[in-house]
Amino acid sequence: MTQRSLGTRVTAALAVTALALTGCASDGGDSGADKKTVHANKDFNFLSASYDELRDGGDYVTGLSELSEQQNRFHADSTRYTTDLWRWYNPHLIYFTPEGEPVANEAYIESMNEEMVDGNTVVTFKLNKDAKFNDGTPIDVTAFQTYWEINRGDNDAYAPKSTDGFEQITSVEPGADNFEVKVTFDGPYLYWPGLFTDMAHPALKDPANYNSYLKQLHPEWGAGPYTVENVDFNKGEVVFVRNDKWWGKPGKLDRRIFRYMEDKAAINAFKNGEIDSLALNAKESYQSVKDMPGIAINDAPDTRTTLTVLNSNSEVLKDVHVREAVTRGINRSTITDIVFNGMPYEGEPVGSLIMFPFQPGYSDNFDKVGGFDPEKSAQILDEAGWTVGADGFREKDGQKLSLTYVLFGDLEVSKAMATATQKMLKDVGVDVVIDNRPGSEFSKTLRNRDFDILPMAWGATDPYGIAYMGQMFFADSELNKSDTGSAEIDEKIRQLQQMDNAEEQIKFANEIEEDVFALFGLIPNYNPARVVATKEGIANVGATGFAVFPAELIGWKK
Repeated sequence: MTQRSLGTRVTAALAVTALALTGCASDGGDSGADKKTVHANKDFNFLSASYDELRDGGDYVTGLSELSEQQNRFHADSTRYTTDLWRWYNPHLIYFTPEGEPVANEAYIESMNEEMVDGNTVVTFKLNKDAKFNDGTPIDVTAFQTYWEINRGDNDAYAPKSTDGFEQITSVEPGADNFEVKVTFDGPYLYWPGLFTDMAHPALKDPANYNSYLKQLHPEWGAGPYTVENVDFNKGEVVFVRNDKWWGKPGKLDRRIFRYMEDKAAINAFKNGEIDSLALNAKESYQSVKDMPGIAINDAPDTRTTLTVLNSNSEVLKDVHVREAVTRGINRSTITDIVFNGMPYEGEPVGSLIMFPFQPGYSDNFDKVGGFDPEKSAQILDEAGWTVGADGFREKDGQKLSLTYVLFGDLEVSKAMATATQKMLKDVGVDVVIDNRPGSEFSKTLRNRDFDILPMAWGATDPYGIAYMGQMFFADSELNKSDTGSAEIDEKIRQLQQMDNAEEQIKFANEIEEDVFALFGLIPNYNPARVVATKEGIANVGATGFAVFPAELIGWKK
């Protein structure tokens, strides 16, 4: 189950063009002339290794920005950090190459085939009969049926993170036996590999079990080369070890360890050899480790898009005119320049949340609707009755136009982005109060919508962004924390889901996204390359594009 988060046939129009960074940087990449730029290229420079090239033994330790309370990967309150843990002790049926091509994990799937029957997509999976959950339950048609039921969105007992694709399935039935599964869609469905990356234990059909993952992991309902040895929510640590119930190729690592730590703590931990990899998201982390001996730095397309969310539930921001004024008061180029300062690459603001700039069909849909225009911003606020007071900030009916900007962690770049936003909005008469919270409060903040302005990121582990437009933009979307949407947009997305021509679908999707941006709840910011520092020798991790490799393929190279 690949999703946008807070993931076989790929038509030519949707096939992703992989990226790499070219050029050379000096003095930390501060000089614009020396910065790397992103070009179309199929090269990835993470350390790649086959299973047989990995040595047995060793630990792989990384930081974790949040040990999320909700550990059910399929639940609406789960986060990308939930998924990071989930994949280490639960079935991983389909994964993607760095370029975005789907691959069946042979430990679970012997074959998968797609055909059109009476205008409907039918996918047939032949499953490995040795595949079982840790409690001995077969991974068969019953698991597939449970997976469909808990994610299709027609039962209030479940709270699915995304119903996209699942609600278009009309049946999940056995074929020759329970290990042959036939999935039939209503009409064409182009993106089915992204639906079946994961699987659910039949026990999750019981709502009591489905809802029992709050601050709890359930390895008995999992499967894979690793299982849970220990989880400590107070300490913020999860340890996985080899699973003696696994039927496939044994995991190469002795232990996989996640430890909660704030950004600066993670930098120091990497420098001290306490963790084995570190995402270099900003100048502070990159400059701190770039010259360390015994490490490798790899880069690739980043399959995340950062965005700024405006909360339409806010007393002030419930007015779309105020949201538009705030949107037009923010210069995204300034934000982008701050992020790329001191980094070995440069970029520009992006104009879409459904496709990446390196994909065919990408369109800058945002600038068609809400580009930077401080004069227009001031005019909108004037017309809405917000007048400038003696302190330079606007007020209306005795209420000050004041908004809370929430950021997490302790990186200086995050603070610089917040301060820049504060200054830009002050110029149009909006008071911005910066609220810096620890990363451990991320999920709580999202769940409670406890913010006015919030920078965050949406990530993907497959190239099928259009497939998840419902998850992103439906009026009742749990991913869209702005809570903006409309019945008209919902209907257009449902029409989009029934289209069988990829090029026409992309064109219509871009039109829909313009409508979404016209609600002024979501502001796309930038899509950088991903830069990761790793200890020398750790393979199949880091800047891997769309790839999230099965756990048995991660380890230390011989």
